[in-house]
Amino acid sequence: MKRLLMLMMISAIAIGCKSTSPASVKLDKKAERMMNGTWTLVSVTNPGSDFIQVNAFELADSKCFEGSQWKLVSNNNTGNMTISNSGANCPAFTSPITWYRNNNNQFVLKVLNAGDKAKKVRDGYVLDVANQTETSFELIDMVTVGGNKSNVTYRFQKN
Repeated sequence: MKRLLMLMMISAIAIGCKSTSPASVKLDKKAERMMNGTWTLVSVTNPGSDFIQVNAFELADSKCFEGSQWKLVSNNNTGNMTISNSGANCPAFTSPITWYRNNNNQFVLKVLNAGDKAKKVRDGYVLDVANQTETSFELIDMVTVGGNKSNVTYRFQKN
């Protein structure tokens, strides 16, 4: 009887500790199909952007991403992104990516090095999706600056 009670308690704890990772949430295939195609990141906004530089995706200042091209392929959740903004301190950069959209309204992104497999890349980014239509959508990244939380909004337009 004691063993049965102990087994029930362990089971209850295991069920209660279910992962809330974005990777454990089901995919939103309909929303992913709407994102299929080639997109231009038309604007990046964040409060205080005149005073604060946000290092987006650990690659460059978020403003460098304005005008970047993103190809999203929904049937295998791959694609690529190309930064070509020639502003000061903005690198030219092209990389394959993997991505998916889950039912929690989140866009999960991994930036890959050439030849890397997504399963070998441990770091990724989780952004909220807003205002998605057939021709546009926004990705919102929550960043902490000086102890305060702020949203950086990336606005995409379909080519």
